[in-house]
Amino acid sequence: MDSQTTTPVITLTESAVKEVKRLLDLQGITEGGLRLGVKGGGCSGLSYTLNFDEKIGPHDQVYDIEGIKVIVDAKSAIYLQGTQLDYYKDLMTGSFRFINPNASKTCGCGESFSA
Repeated sequence: MDSQTTTPVITLTESAVKEVKRLLDLQGITEGGLRLGVKGGGCSGLSYTLNFDEKIGPHDQVYDIEGIKVIVDAKSAIYLQGTQLDYYKDLMTGSFRFINPNASKTCGCGESFSA
């Protein structure tokens, strides 16, 4: 059951929106959307997950952000409240990064945190 929610727990920067749309087009994904989440693990206790998913579960929260369907499961939403997803690109590489106001500690790689 798709629960379309109006106030997103997470925001995307303009550069993140452009990169997500580019990747969706590149992979030919027309159904589903960007799934963001949190799982146990990583050097700080919790780590972020980011992938594309065509399945929406009964406990998922779904947001429309700039035409992108963003899917967050209910448990992850607690940790992601107020988080911003950014995309950073330099000469050699590009990567997504989570800017999370709830993180009391983050690791050097930026992929894990503790709340």
